[in-house]
Amino acid sequence: MKRLMPLYFTVVVAGATADERPMEHVIVTVPLHKTAAETALPITLLSGDELLRVASNTIGDTITGNPGLTNASFGPSVGRPVIRGQQGARVMVLQNSTPSADASGLSADHAVSVEPMLAQSIEILRGPSTLLYGGGAIGGVINILDNRIPDSVPEDTNGGIEYRYVSASELNGGVFKVNGGSGQWAYHLDGLYRDWSDLDIPGRAANEQDVETTDGYIANTGGDTSNITGGGSFHFDQGFGGIAVSHLENNYGIPPGAHGHHEEDEHGDEEHGDEDHDEDEHDEGEHGDEEHGEEEEAEEVKLEVKQTRYDATLQLENPIQALETLRNFLTYTDYEHNEIESSGEIGTTYKRKGWDARVEAVHKKIGEFHGVFGLQASGGEFSAIGEEAFIPKTDSNTIGVFLVEDLHSGDWIFEGGLRYDWTERDPETQVTGKSSFDAFSASISALWQFTPDWQTSLALSSSERAPADEELYSNIEATNPSEWVVHAATDSIELGDDSLDTETSYNADLSLRWAKDGDYLTVTAFYNDFTDYINLVNTGTTQDEVDVYAYIQDDATFYGAELNSRFALGTLGAGDVSFGVFGDVIYGKADQGGNIPRLPPGRVGTRFDWSTSQIDLWTSVLYAGDQDKPGDFERSSESYTRWDMGAEYQVGLSDNELILFMEVENILDEQIRLSTSFLRDIAPESGVSVTAGLRFLF
Repeated sequence: MKRLMPLYFTVVVAGATADERPMEHVIVTVPLHKTAAETALPITLLSGDELLRVASNTIGDTITGNPGLTNASFGPSVGRPVIRGQQGARVMVLQNSTPSADASGLSADHAVSVEPMLAQSIEILRGPSTLLYGGGAIGGVINILDNRIPDSVPEDTNGGIEYRYVSASELNGGVFKVNGGSGQWAYHLDGLYRDWSDLDIPGRAANEQDVETTDGYIANTGGDTSNITGGGSFHFDQGFGGIAVSHLENNYGIPPGAHGHHEEDEHGDEEHGDEDHDEDEHDEGEHGDEEHGEEEEAEEVKLEVKQTRYDATLQLENPIQALETLRNFLTYTDYEHNEIESSGEIGTTYKRKGWDARVEAVHKKIGEFHGVFGLQASGGEFSAIGEEAFIPKTDSNTIGVFLVEDLHSGDWIFEGGLRYDWTERDPETQVTGKSSFDAFSASISALWQFTPDWQTSLALSSSERAPADEELYSNIEATNPSEWVVHAATDSIELGDDSLDTETSYNADLSLRWAKDGDYLTVTAFYNDFTDYINLVNTGTTQDEVDVYAYIQDDATFYGAELNSRFALGTLGAGDVSFGVFGDVIYGKADQGGNIPRLPPGRVGTRFDWSTSQIDLWTSVLYAGDQDKPGDFERSSESYTRWDMGAEYQVGLSDNELILFMEVENILDEQIRLSTSFLRDIAPESGVSVTAGLRFLF
């Protein structure tokens, strides 16, 4: 289900973007106990009731609509986050400050194995955050916090339960959370289940007339997800410690157009409207069970994902005289997914087992300096097994050390830091040997509060990232093109390069912020100059009618701007009226390879909200322009306008609360094809859809 503008509603109405809110929320992702007003990092926060309203099936769907944040869908079940045009291995998804450790960075069809529906808050650091979390954060960080290890003992048992229905995919979903405890002990339980059918869309799934496709829906996009988590903690005078275990099962289909779909134009210059076509017979509600003629011949791949995660945390306050806080995180993840072909056979099995340990030590002031230093280490094994395995089994180990210091002087805050990471990749193959990479990152920033309401900041940084497994070793064992292995889920051949070097980015981020009485305006400009940028590009060639992509290195430049605002307009009847505008634009170009592919287009959105203590009504419009710079051998995508509206009604029940909600999304039934998606030509976004449900909080 798609929730583009409802998220924008949350950010603007409630001021949920942390770098624009006056509220004193401590940003967990920034280890120095910082509020958003004390750091030059551009931070977006989703939490509380606002997050409950916008949380969706995928993290990409949940965050999209914020300035600089978009979604890269691969059908409705996969929504990978995009931060300022960066995705995959450059966007680090954390769960309670440690990596999610799934296979989402490996390929566009792999879902992120973190559930936004179970989050207590989501913190997003736009722009490079390698100083805090290493090379995987060269594009940004998304930290999903779910309180699975309770950081306090609640006075009373609390929690909630929710049910929702989404018409476009016939989704039925339920979520529950419970927090409780007694004395020094606290516990947390949560879980969810949802199932859904094929996604309804306006018009044909595929743009081309000669491609086997479906009309009015996307075949093979149904699925089901279940997740259960239990955790507990013991609290004492100097801190707390605890453990948690969670298990996720996620089964979903990949749009069949991904298999056997090959672009005919080479430069993305064709127009892709809703051409005339013969309509397929289609009975709503029985998408997966009908006979579809030619569509039966299309390859249908389903993914069966299982992940078990174990977490342990120990936090100590004033453990020694020199330290304020010592935080320790340890995570072990066992991830596996099977790609099931139409025949029912397993084409490929992906496995990733790994651990991550992180220590953060916040030291007390030394003169005017206050800071944090730490150590992060991780290790794991990745393997792809089966006839279609195109990456050899690889062991990876990483060790990183970091130091961040800040200084407050009058109306100024200065921050600087250093980080070093050592990464080793050891593939199980005779073709190439073990590789190691050294990565250095540094940053300096200044924030000036030049009036009580106005603030400006400048951040400069240099960030480095080691190549990922798939970038180095995809199809590395093939000795000639006839041995290249097709990645079935994406129907493409991907070629790695074991000679890839460390990627380096030089970055500047300049912001101007105004905030007063809940209103705000933020304008940000950014510039990223990459050396040896690693990019997956369409080579313009095919092997046995399959498109060939290759990982190459080239210098590249990204630059753009972001705007966010919210203004109270007064009262109308019994309610308060507010108005907000947001927008963003990004450009990216490689020195030798032309325009960077799969970048989001320029966007502008606006929204009105009317609210009382019990009722909230809103309407919003988003315009996204043409993406007419799609990159070599890629298709352009057309502009669209999306109009949404929604309502919530809160019923007080003694100390409890019942919330009834309904949203109508994509009211104009626009055909929306995201330029960030590999499947934009064969899997558009949802058509008009109604979401309705109820939420009970106790």
